[in-house]
Amino acid sequence: MKIFEVLAVIIFTVGFLEAANNGVARTPPLGWMSWERFRCNTDCTTYPDSCISEKLIMQMADHMAADGYRDVGYEYVCIDDCWPLKTRGADGRLVPDPARFPSGMKALADYVHSKGLKLGIYTDFGYMTCGGYPGSEFYLQLDAETFAEWDIDMLKLDACYSFGEDLKYGFPAMEFYLNRTGRQFVFSCDWDWAMNDQANYTHMAEFCNMWRIAHDMEDYWDNVQLVIDVYANNSRNFSDFTGPGAWADADSVIVGLYGLSDDQERVQFGMWSMFASPLLLAADLRSIKNSSKALLLNKNILAINQDPLGVQATLKMKLAQNKIYVFLKGLTGGRTAIALFNSDYHGQPVRATFMLNQLGLTNGKGYSFTDGFTGMARGKYMPATEINIDVNPTGIDIFIATPV
Repeated sequence: MKIFEVLAVIIFTVGFLEAANNGVARTPPLGWMSWERFRCNTDCTTYPDSCISEKLIMQMADHMAADGYRDVGYEYVCIDDCWPLKTRGADGRLVPDPARFPSGMKALADYVHSKGLKLGIYTDFGYMTCGGYPGSEFYLQLDAETFAEWDIDMLKLDACYSFGEDLKYGFPAMEFYLNRTGRQFVFSCDWDWAMNDQANYTHMAEFCNMWRIAHDMEDYWDNVQLVIDVYANNSRNFSDFTGPGAWADADSVIVGLYGLSDDQERVQFGMWSMFASPLLLAADLRSIKNSSKALLLNKNILAINQDPLGVQATLKMKLAQNKIYVFLKGLTGGRTAIALFNSDYHGQPVRATFMLNQLGLTNGKGYSFTDGFTGMARGKYMPATEINIDVNPTGIDIFIATPV
């Protein structure tokens, strides 16, 4: 019997607190993460303002607190890969690079907490991380205890340099050890993406507060479109397993970086919110343009993401020769969010023509519409009224339909 099979027997015998019931992430986590914008830049001599360091994390925490992000719900400041030394200490513990984190992780956590925020950190289930730093294989318990001693609030566990057959044991094992520390962690799993078609969504929702469903987000439009298609296809109905405490994670929000137009930024932020995905921002908050910042602070769209029902939007139909995707998301109070996403990139808007009864909205007194981005009233529609809406190329419109 392999070591992780033995560990699994111990875990299931002793019992554990499932991630979905560990008291955290009852709505999708909101925050910021270092990877997409700052990657594995460890050269603080050449790039003192953009290397992975306590200075960078403290500055992002400062801006989250001062610029309105914390006030609308963003609370996690997350360090991704490449933060430790390349070797563990003599006691087997992970060691933050002292040149880049001279104060240590506990002091950094204290600083982030002083801003009314929470600190996230990264490790890998394999023998080393994707960036070549020490992994947690054979050190799960020690690393969990270390992160708890540092007062970490979120752990992202990656799956590089690991064996796929062991993942079904390793991720539950790490969750077990996190729970044993007595500290509440949001547990973020790169489990589904590593398992591909072998992913077991029942297990992911049971052990993980959030679990990736697609590739790493990169800073260009085709990646956004690909992830939208993953949700549209809804392989093996993974939407059935998402909800309070367990979220399908679409990966980083790249609004405010370099690769998207204004309309495309609206698409990503709007669809990630419709999908009830965690929203972990990637932009440099010190220099983000005003329009991108305003979008990320849009309380109307954030309310869709944070709706307590925790329903993941699913594709209802496609219109206009399959160019317009129509997604529906149930909200509290009997309301429905309707997203019209235009996947076409040619130079003119595409008209979406539909009736509410085609979407299963059949309230006899009709529905009042409000704009999902502005909150402005958009009229009243009966179930059999023809609705015509022009949607910009690679653009989106979102509406909230409320029964009259």
